[in-house]
Amino acid sequence: MHAAAVLFAERGFRGVGIEQIGAAVGISGPGIYRHFPSKDAMLVELLVGISRYLLENARDARQAGENSAQALDRLVRGHVEFALDHPELIVIHDRDLWSLPEEAAREVRRLQRAYTEQWVETLREARPELGVAAARARAHALFGLINSTPHSASDLGRPEMAAMLHTMALGAAHS
Repeated sequence: MHAAAVLFAERGFRGVGIEQIGAAVGISGPGIYRHFPSKDAMLVELLVGISRYLLENARDARQAGENSAQALDRLVRGHVEFALDHPELIVIHDRDLWSLPEEAAREVRRLQRAYTEQWVETLREARPELGVAAARARAHALFGLINSTPHSASDLGRPEMAAMLHTMALGAAHS
């Protein structure tokens, strides 16, 4: 899956063949079919899978936090880790979401809405003066900050980048 994700991010979903994915993992292209029924199924697994993972982690972060500040800190840390560990999935989502079968695309959007609502609820708990629309806009702005930076500023090491994104996102959440 990681090899497919890297190739999809580099060349686009439509620009990668099953032979290239197989070669990347040292097997023949048709050997991929022992694990996945199609290249489309791989894309579904990548995008639906990461959407489920993010939502589950957000729910866990909210439950583990003793208060809204801790929950927000955990949400930010989790999303920063995701962005730094899986930048290829952000690229694939941004560029190739339209390539998903309609049912899978609906599921990704449903999971993403639920993920966003975890942030909205946490932001509103931390900042009771925020309305729902303002909290949702703030959540999306935070996603944009965290998701875009690893692609545009790769000169920093991972620990420095993680610390910077964490500090900036929490600052933006509270401003």
